[in-house]
Amino acid sequence: MTPPRMTIVLIAVGALSACASGPKVPDWSLSALGHVQRFAEAYLSGDARVAPREFEQARADTARTGRPDLVARIELNRCAVQVASLDFAPCTGFDALAGDASAAERAYARYLAGQAAPADAPQLPPQHRAVAAGGTDVAAIDEPLARLIAAAVLLRQGRATPAVVGQAVDTASSQGWRRPLLAWLGVQRQRAEQGGDAAEAARIGRRMDLVQSPARP
Repeated sequence: MTPPRMTIVLIAVGALSACASGPKVPDWSLSALGHVQRFAEAYLSGDARVAPREFEQARADTARTGRPDLVARIELNRCAVQVASLDFAPCTGFDALAGDASAAERAYARYLAGQAAPADAPQLPPQHRAVAAGGTDVAAIDEPLARLIAAAVLLRQGRATPAVVGQAVDTASSQGWRRPLLAWLGVQRQRAEQGGDAAEAARIGRRMDLVQSPARP
């Protein structure tokens, strides 16, 4: 069964195609968007072999334009997918190009880093504005990847309630996204251990073992 195609959450990844003059979309744009999509799917599913290759292809396709602002969007998309999986490493690829990025994209980078100010909220994609403005209702976000990103931002800010973590676990589980599921289950298990609930921690641990177990032929 083919996994459902996700909506790429990044501001203006879709706007790569808006660079076309007239009705025909440039070949490089279609190729880059396809590689971005496949990168996200591979990364979230935990495919460490395919994900880097797809990202490099997306970046190479976009770099052919000679436009650092477009390459910055590709880099920012990678950071968004990593944040959804609780990888909070610095977004160095975007940072190197931030001077050529738009104000909205710089606001989104601050949001991913957990450093967005309320004034940044209007510049963010609509599904992230409430969280940037101080809200915590990730269940109201329809798109799964955006929901995970918002939950991760809340966790990074120390504002993730048990309900938020549960929503993130359920979202990653329903999509079959192995990498973020393991990360969010790890958060749940740690909180259970800290709360002295050994039985719940053990239950979550068994679930993590199942996700990590090799597929049977």
